[in-house]
Amino acid sequence: MRRYSKNTDEDDIRFRPNRRGTRPRTHQRPKHEDAVEGLVLTVDRGRITCLVEDRTVTAMKARELGRKGVVVGDRVAVVGDRTGEKDTLARIVRVEERSSVLRRTADDDDPFERIVVANADQLAIVTALADPEPRPRLIDRCLVAAFDAGLTPLLVLTKSDLASPDTLLASYAPLGVPAVAVHHKGSTEEVAALLAGRVTAFVGHSGVGKTTLVNALVPDRIRATGVVNAVTGRGRHTTTSALALPLPTGDPDAPPGRGGWVIDTPGVRSFGLHHVDPSRVINAFPDLEPGTAECPRSCSHDEAECALDAWVAAGHADPARLYSLRRLLATRERREGD
Repeated sequence: MRRYSKNTDEDDIRFRPNRRGTRPRTHQRPKHEDAVEGLVLTVDRGRITCLVEDRTVTAMKARELGRKGVVVGDRVAVVGDRTGEKDTLARIVRVEERSSVLRRTADDDDPFERIVVANADQLAIVTALADPEPRPRLIDRCLVAAFDAGLTPLLVLTKSDLASPDTLLASYAPLGVPAVAVHHKGSTEEVAALLAGRVTAFVGHSGVGKTTLVNALVPDRIRATGVVNAVTGRGRHTTTSALALPLPTGDPDAPPGRGGWVIDTPGVRSFGLHHVDPSRVINAFPDLEPGTAECPRSCSHDEAECALDAWVAAGHADPARLYSLRRLLATRERREGD
């Protein structure tokens, strides 16, 4: 045992060297004054592709961000090598405040939220009129998620050459949701007009022609497409990660995104709504919301004491709108396949 004299000077005491260096720890984060703004285009296994100053740059999330996720549509601050040249890597050091977040859960019992896309202002719900058959419950769930996130919903019906859109359009007319029908090799001008100048996320079941439509809207960025299984009626997941694509403007000198953005997302077979508070769905029905003033506390708006029945009976709103509200509220109680 080593013995020390009571008069030993502190300079004589040996310290164990720090193998990780002598840099003192601090809770102060660097400000990164030289960081520039970027837009996240896609995320793939930790590699983040960003649009930075009209260049496509590959980046990694900085350690200082901790567990904060980076998703497609995020506005981020980027430092490091921003040339976009091969084998270069930049760093994302900050995620700016999001104006909107579209979320979903795997099912209604799953508390883990998955962010589909950030900073979108419109949700295009793509469904086929045939091959595969429409799934109204999935459409309803996507509508609830859109209303909850503050996004404007848009119903896009594909394969109208195989079946008429009239019945489906009639069932959603009371909701006042804009809708457009397209078919294979048909014009996409009407859809493009509804997307111009906006950031639109595309969601839909596998095999409905979502990616085929995106390819037609952005012809210089062709993504792989699949086919529908003739036995199961299910599509194959050909889009494995979300990707933001700039809509063309016709002006070759215009910066990317001047005409708007479309965000193609992987096909979904379910759209859980565990994260949605049913009380917020009424916000998407401004014509019905005043009628809830006389509702009992914690009213579900689908019970005998609900004041909306009297409100509608008095002629203040269309009964079809109340039916639509209750249909959307009931999506938390039903599975998409029911």
